Amino acid sequence: MDFTDVSLTALRVFRAVAEQGTFTAAAASLGYTQSAVSRQIAALERVAGAELLERRRDGVRLTPAGRVVMRRATTVLDEIDATARELSGLPGQAGTVRLGWFPSAGAVLVPRALSALRRTDPDLNVVGREGSTPALVRALRAGSLDLALLASAPPFRPPDAESPALVLLTLTERALCLAVPASHPLARGDHVDAADLRGQRWIAGSSAGEDKLMGVWPGLDERPEIAHTARDWLAKLHLVAAGCGLTTVPAALAAAAPPGVRVLPVRGGPQEQRRLLLARLPQPMTEPSVRVAAALRAAALDSADAGD
Repeated sequence: MDFTDVSLTALRVFRAVAEQGTFTAAAASLGYTQSAVSRQIAALERVAGAELLERRRDGVRLTPAGRVVMRRATTVLDEIDATARELSGLPGQAGTVRLGWFPSAGAVLVPRALSALRRTDPDLNVVGREGSTPALVRALRAGSLDLALLASAPPFRPPDAESPALVLLTLTERALCLAVPASHPLARGDHVDAADLRGQRWIAGSSAGEDKLMGVWPGLDERPEIAHTARDWLAKLHLVAAGCGLTTVPAALAAAAPPGVRVLPVRGGPQEQRRLLLARLPQPMTEPSVRVAAALRAAALDSADAGD
């Protein structure tokens, strides 16, 4: 058996493992057992005559041979999916862009961009999903996403160390803000002094694999009191509205804050900058992807202007 005899199932399993980052997560996403996934990958590597995945303690990573297979497998699987849609009478995929974004980008930025695209490019189909930065980067490299919105904090390192490096376009760079209960003494002015953040209660993030102090002001010079942890940004903001504590937010989220919350800049210390990045693989962009990228950039600039 040579590589020309490889099955579509094996290619789909391979893409799922590369995207999910582990055999266990891929098995769950496909509804397979982990042993079935392992067998498919072993068979694929056997006919490829090379190791396609580097097994690491923190998951898997594509080898150089794996990147070759992934690039070709993505093309094959996309064509098969397009053929299936065409045969079933569904709209073609030529105008489809697969977009991923980090959670808070789905509150304001992505809806604004998609709303604009519906007016300017009604035939363009954007298929989107939310995810963490590692998951979005894996999906880009697995060919399951065309574009991904990522958030980046100093020292602004690349989102992964894989080769080739992702192309990163900075859409905006703005200072991190603070969400404060409207009834809180800190909400009386038009900004918060960094010195007044000592002794406050905080609502932190709880996403696995991420900074456990997400939501706490990064420049705080004391051990913070964590009143609550919540994975969802909207849950954190509603906890703020209920007077349960403070949390950090990107400036663009001010427009989505619920009643009872003020989103304010912090003064008196180093500014905590955050970048909004649009990431993609280093290959020519399709015309639909170019239009989506332009809409995202315009929406990001509009959000920045609205917050100034």
